[in-house]
Amino acid sequence: MSELPLDARIFIAGHRGMVGSAITRALRTAGYTRLLTRTRSDLDLMDRPAVRAFFEAERPQYVFMAAAKVGGILANNTYRGEFLHDNLAIQLNVLDEARRAGVQRLLFLGSSCIYPKLAPQPMKEEYLLTGALEPTNQPYAIAKIAGIEMCDAYRRQYGLDYRAAMPTNLYGPGDNYDLAKSHVIPALIRKFHEAVEMDQPAVTVWGSGTPRREFLHVDDLATACLVLMATPRATWDEKIRHPFVNVGTGTDVTIRELAEMIGRVTGFKGELAFDRSKPDGTPRKLMDETLMRSLGWSPRIPLEQGLASTYNLYREQPTLNVLQ
Repeated sequence: MSELPLDARIFIAGHRGMVGSAITRALRTAGYTRLLTRTRSDLDLMDRPAVRAFFEAERPQYVFMAAAKVGGILANNTYRGEFLHDNLAIQLNVLDEARRAGVQRLLFLGSSCIYPKLAPQPMKEEYLLTGALEPTNQPYAIAKIAGIEMCDAYRRQYGLDYRAAMPTNLYGPGDNYDLAKSHVIPALIRKFHEAVEMDQPAVTVWGSGTPRREFLHVDDLATACLVLMATPRATWDEKIRHPFVNVGTGTDVTIRELAEMIGRVTGFKGELAFDRSKPDGTPRKLMDETLMRSLGWSPRIPLEQGLASTYNLYREQPTLNVLQ
């Protein structure tokens, strides 16, 4: 990857999170050795002076901005102020201190929730800011939209090569299985696993089961991030022509179909019950991944295969059931 030399000093912000750890694994597998990582106890990204001191001391050449406060529909809707404040603070500190330190290329990671709730499907990059957001995760979405705009503004004003990627719903190693904070796949994996362990006759799934969702294994996202970081600016300007690019699979399933898949991989033989008193969220979220594929990338891990490997990891780490 000529635009991302193997001896580059690369900072992965949020390297212990699901996305950051996947990017770190991918970089190490590809032969990168000068990786800069900091735990939250070592570097609080909401502490502006600490972030400034880090950038001044370490002088990274490239930054993967994977640090964020994340969660599922319950967490997003419950901790609205925290999701807005914390994400804005982290983004402001990292992006601006990267600018001050002379970092020329940065990749900001966002989320498909930036799109309007009723956006045409599949969602193209130009649909951003064309309609109202999904209310349950609006604060988080606004924070991520601000990150996209900050990258674009720094590109325009300062000439920096700050770009962004908006992945679809992610799953895989390093996910959070806390039922109060998790996304749909880890929540369902935990529910089905416990139902099998306790021989329960049914598993309750939030909502009607009819919303359609797209899911991408986090290791596929990581390979996309390396492609995006290594893409020359001229190629980005020619093929992408947007501040950000979607990263997805181009296919989706209903929540019912997802639950049935997880039932199969966990060996659950009981019934599904749908709690319609719980919110469904956006009716459909399918991303148009045409631009990303134009760079030569495509996902490699089929959904049911990825679910099976993720469940095997979950079973090997039972402490996740109680610690997260």
